[in-house]
Amino acid sequence: MLEAGQTGANEDLLPCVEIETAAPVRASVVWLHGLGADGHDFEPIVPHLGMRPQDGVRFVFPHAPQIPVSLNMGMRMPAWYDIDEADLRRRHDAAGIRASALRIEALLAREKRRGVPAERIVLAGFSQGGAMALYVGLRHAETLAGLVALSCYLVLNETLPAEASAANAAVPVFQAHGTLDPMVPIDRGRDARDRLQELGHPVAWHEFPMQHMVCMEEIEALGAFLRDRLGG
Repeated sequence: MLEAGQTGANEDLLPCVEIETAAPVRASVVWLHGLGADGHDFEPIVPHLGMRPQDGVRFVFPHAPQIPVSLNMGMRMPAWYDIDEADLRRRHDAAGIRASALRIEALLAREKRRGVPAERIVLAGFSQGGAMALYVGLRHAETLAGLVALSCYLVLNETLPAEASAANAAVPVFQAHGTLDPMVPIDRGRDARDRLQELGHPVAWHEFPMQHMVCMEEIEALGAFLRDRLGG
């Protein structure tokens, strides 16, 4: 495991935690954490995903920028965009979402420069990070291996399908949500699932009796999805 940050004189990437399951690296998972967490949040899950040595997967866990979050009285914390009210349906920080999208795209571009083609990259995220994974992945110009959206929702849904990328018109999506989630009610996840299916995406949908978290059954199902999408 290593920390990665600046990689070139003219390039200032988000700092990341990186884990390579085996060499040579043949595939990448860029995984975005939730509000107030950091890139270490999902690091412990990697050994439980059952990735095989021949898959050669690099997991990239970026740290979101520290920004004031209105819902938390303006306190600065890691966040992909600002949230100013608990009802996440009504308003979104469009400028913040688009700014973070550019920084996430830069990480995807770096994986390609490091020899991993887009079709062997999965973009994943939890909660606010899951919303960003869907936002970026649905608009990415090259076909990705898949998207992972855990305990999350769609942002700027009104800009779809006008902004959707034809390259990812049928990208497979793994979605999971807790039926007892008090922070992002499961109806938000179901709404996202329904919208994705309307757009033609094959969605592997999973519900678990849990709150705003992940569980071992979810990790096992996600591991199977990743092995299917990234297996050699």
